[in-house]
Amino acid sequence: MSNNYNQISSFIWNVCDDVLRGLFKPHEYGDVILPFTVLRRLDCVLEPHKDDVFNIYEEYRTKVDDPTPIILNRINTSFFNHSKYDLKRLKSDPQNVYMNFQNYLGGFSDNVVEIIENFQLEKPVEKLNKNNRLFILIDKLTEIDLHPDKISNRDMGLIFEELLRKFSEMSNETSGEHYTPRDVVRLLVSLVFSEDKDDLQGEGKVRSIFDPCCGTGGMLTIGKEYIHQNINDKVKLRLLGQELNPQTYSICKSDMLITDEDPDNIRLGSSLSEDNFQGKKYDYMITNPPFGVSWKSEKEFIENEGQNPYGRFSVGTPRTSDGSLLFLQHMISKMESKRSRIGIVFNGSPLFTGDSGSGESEIRKWIIENDWLECIVSLPDQLFFNTGISTYIWIVNNRKSERRKGKVQLINGSAFFKQMKKSLGNKRKEITEENRNTLLEHYLNFAESEYSKIYPNEFFGYTKVTIEQPMMENGEIVTDKQGNPKPDTSKRDYERVPLLDDIEEYYQREVIPHLKGSWMDRDKDKVGYEINFTKYFYKYKPLRSLEEITRDLLKLEEETEGLMKEIL
Repeated sequence: MSNNYNQISSFIWNVCDDVLRGLFKPHEYGDVILPFTVLRRLDCVLEPHKDDVFNIYEEYRTKVDDPTPIILNRINTSFFNHSKYDLKRLKSDPQNVYMNFQNYLGGFSDNVVEIIENFQLEKPVEKLNKNNRLFILIDKLTEIDLHPDKISNRDMGLIFEELLRKFSEMSNETSGEHYTPRDVVRLLVSLVFSEDKDDLQGEGKVRSIFDPCCGTGGMLTIGKEYIHQNINDKVKLRLLGQELNPQTYSICKSDMLITDEDPDNIRLGSSLSEDNFQGKKYDYMITNPPFGVSWKSEKEFIENEGQNPYGRFSVGTPRTSDGSLLFLQHMISKMESKRSRIGIVFNGSPLFTGDSGSGESEIRKWIIENDWLECIVSLPDQLFFNTGISTYIWIVNNRKSERRKGKVQLINGSAFFKQMKKSLGNKRKEITEENRNTLLEHYLNFAESEYSKIYPNEFFGYTKVTIEQPMMENGEIVTDKQGNPKPDTSKRDYERVPLLDDIEEYYQREVIPHLKGSWMDRDKDKVGYEINFTKYFYKYKPLRSLEEITRDLLKLEEETEGLMKEIL
């Protein structure tokens, strides 16, 4: 069959309908088909060495305790399968396919066994066997050729992502939790790496890229691809990631295994409550944390760490309904002291949710006052498969260039897209290469324009000042024992005074003319930060004149009268 990745993903999808329908519920299809697709890919990679591995294993299995080093050295791969079976060879003995399949799984090297264990295949395989469909599934899937010389690692990643998207839609899960559209990733990595172009030149450079929500690993592999294709193909890149979902973790780890990356650098568990890279620092970090996902299940652990002045969450925590800012705090804790750059995709909530003193505001304050926030790019809506909301890319850098110090660049990228001919879920727009290059140009130019604004850090801060009004009785001001006016709490008000304004001057100018007799309780001052993207890029549209509206009404009346005459 054709090796086009779209056709292959469609073929595999049809296998689900042909083989799994009626035996598994639609939302369970992924639990069966994804592991088998991984096994087929591993078989295709190992096929040239299959007989050699079997013979080497048979020769040394009684001579040494562990023949693994000998096998790996002989065939020069990072994994193997010493069983005489692969999926194709299992078809030669249909009567014993279940028993031989167990032998086949047991023949993999330990690093693959760990991947298979996380797929939790035992029960689905038993069910397939009892209903005489194990052989049929294997027979169908061996029709596809997934050899690396036919299907690149990039295309293999796209196949997995397309399948995941479809399975997620069927189970009403958020496919965005598994992976991010490639056009969004390409924009993100170009923003993260382009300013480091000079630093990444030369021989012998080694750099690390970390993703704490790595899904199937697409961001890591596209990040590596971007540097090698656009900056320097000689840079040695270490790819590291952590993933909560066992299924996508196993896909990511198997991909790293096949591409000669270190699969041990991909680890399972929640980055927030189970940091499997504790104490490690990285040069680059890129991620798309899940939008609007609750962290209630990890609340106790996170709040306990928040009490530690040296903990990741000591400056504050967001509301439990959306933990996206926690991932940014986690990444900031892993920044190299010499210099690190972070690219993260957010929805609008981290920009403005929470008043002064709230967890969200305190996190924004911490980031901006430390001069780490470099740039935010607003993206078009309808970019993601599972949601049509607007999203934003934040670039965070702990060693800004001289021209960027003390400043934040905002880029309005909401108009830079191409309408897709065919929508994919909620995704109806895509960022083309031309769009990406235009946005990258605005970023690198670091200049004011229609689409780019540059503000000092303080611009986003404000002091929330408490305005008290006196309590009145019978037209008289009520005072306390010291003769001071008692505040009327029912008439207490607040003013947000920009940090760039003098508070006293602001009060005299904006408050006193309207609230004579009021006063400021400065002991209650709270500094907050928010980023109002829409306000900064708002374009005033003048109202239409009365004459213009009248002309349109008269014209409409004439057309209506003519239409009525035709009808009558």
